[in-house]
Amino acid sequence: MLVILLPVLLVTIDNTILNFALPRIAVALNPSAAAQLWMIDAYSLVLAALLVTMGSSGDRFGHRRLLFIGCGGFAVVSLLLALSRQDWQLIGGRALLGVFGAMILPATLALIRSAFEDREERRVAVAAWATCLTLGSALGPLLGGVLLQYFDWPAVFLVALPFLLPVLLLAPSIRDTEHQPGTTVDAPSILLSLAAMTCVMLACKQAATRGIDAQSVLCLLAGLAWGLSFVRRQLQLEQPLLDLRLFRHRAFSVSILVNLVSLGLLIGFIFFATQLLQLVFGLSPLTACLILVPGQVLALVAGMAIIHLARRVAPNRLIAACLLLAAAAFALMALVEASVLSLGIAFLLLNVSVAAITSVSNDLVLCSVPVARAGSASSVSETAYEVGVVLGTTLIGGAVAAWYRLSLVLPEGLSAEALRSAQTLGGAHALEGGEGLLLAVNTAFREGVSVTSAGVALLVLVFALLTWRGLRGTRV
Repeated sequence: MLVILLPVLLVTIDNTILNFALPRIAVALNPSAAAQLWMIDAYSLVLAALLVTMGSSGDRFGHRRLLFIGCGGFAVVSLLLALSRQDWQLIGGRALLGVFGAMILPATLALIRSAFEDREERRVAVAAWATCLTLGSALGPLLGGVLLQYFDWPAVFLVALPFLLPVLLLAPSIRDTEHQPGTTVDAPSILLSLAAMTCVMLACKQAATRGIDAQSVLCLLAGLAWGLSFVRRQLQLEQPLLDLRLFRHRAFSVSILVNLVSLGLLIGFIFFATQLLQLVFGLSPLTACLILVPGQVLALVAGMAIIHLARRVAPNRLIAACLLLAAAAFALMALVEASVLSLGIAFLLLNVSVAAITSVSNDLVLCSVPVARAGSASSVSETAYEVGVVLGTTLIGGAVAAWYRLSLVLPEGLSAEALRSAQTLGGAHALEGGEGLLLAVNTAFREGVSVTSAGVALLVLVFALLTWRGLRGTRV
C-alpha cells in the first residue's frame, strides 16, 4: 500500500502545486506570459495524452517495471527542475514529468488488482487509492503555500524526493501483474493517441483562457479527427493499444463518465473558490488554503468509510446519492450569499462527495474487466480524470467569467487600459481604482458564481438520475 499510495499522492499534488510558486518563478526567471502558461499546462497535457499508452504498455511488459521506471525518472527530473535557471528548462522538465507520471498512475491501480486477491481487502485498497487521488489535487495548493512561506520556489520540486525514495526501495518486492501475450506496442496508435489527446486538451485550454475562437475550434476538430483514426485503427488490430471491448461493459462506461464529471466539479469549484477567498475576501494564500482543510480531512474519512456502505448498498444508489450531495454544494453557493463560511461548507460537501464517488467508481472499473486488462482500464479512468480537470476549469470557470463580464457595471471615468484590465477579477484588483471599482467587480464575480452554481446544481441532479438508471442491476 505504501508503494502504491505515495506516488499517486505525489502525481496528483504536482497537478496543482506549481500554481502557488509561479509568481516567484516569474520574478526570478522573467518568462513571457505564454511561457508561464506552458509551465502549468505542459505537465497535464503530456500526462493525459500518454495515460492510455502507458496503461497498455504496462499490461504487456509489467506494471511493476513501469512503476519503478516512472518513479525513478520523476525523482531525477524533479531534482533537475529545482536547478533550472531558464524558462524553457522548466517547460521541458514539466513535460518530462508528465511522461513519467503517466507511467505511475495506471501501474498503481493495476497493481492493486493483482496484489489484493481478497475482495474486501481490494475494496479498501481502491478506496485508499481513490482518496489519495482527490486529496492530492486539493493538497497541492496547501503544500505549496506552506513551502513558499519558508523556502524559495525550487522547494516545490524537491518535495517529490521523500515521496519517491521509499517506493524505489520497496517496489521490487511487490507482486507484479500478469503480462499479456505479445511483446509489441503499436507505434502509430501511440502517435494517434498522443495527437488526439493533445489537440483536444489544447482546445479546452484555449477556450478557457481566451474564449472560443477559430484556433480552439480547429484544435478540437483536429483532435476529433485523430481520435476517429485512433478508434478505427484499434478496431483493425489484433493486439490494439486500447481494447475498445472494455466499453461494452456498462458498469465500466458509466463509471468512467462519473469519474470525469466528479473531478470536473471539484476542479471547477476550486477555480472560483480560490479567487473568492484571495481576491474578493482578501485572504492570504496560506489562510485561504486553511479554509479548505476541513473538507480535505473529511474527504479522507469519507473515501475510506464508504467501503462499509458499499457492502450493503447498490452502487447505483450510492453514487447517485453522492452526486446529490455534490449538487447540494453548488446549490448552497447559488442560494446563499458567498462568504468564507458558506464556501468552506460547500467545499466540504463537494470534497466528501467526490472522495466517496471515486472509491466506488474505481472499484467498479477494476471489477468490470479481466485482470489482464486492469492497466488499460485504469489508464482510461485516469485519462477521464485529467480531461475532467480541463473541462471543470473550461466549463465552470468559463461560465463564471462570462457572467462576470455580462453583469459588470463599472464606475465612470476609467481609462481604456483600466476598462480592459477590469474584464478579469485579477486584473481589476491589480488596478488602483478605489472602492467603487472593487465593489463593482466583486459584486459581478459573486453573481457569476451564484448563477453558474445554480446551473451546475441542476445539471448534476439530471446526471445523478442518469447514473442511477445506468448502473441499475450492477453489483460489485
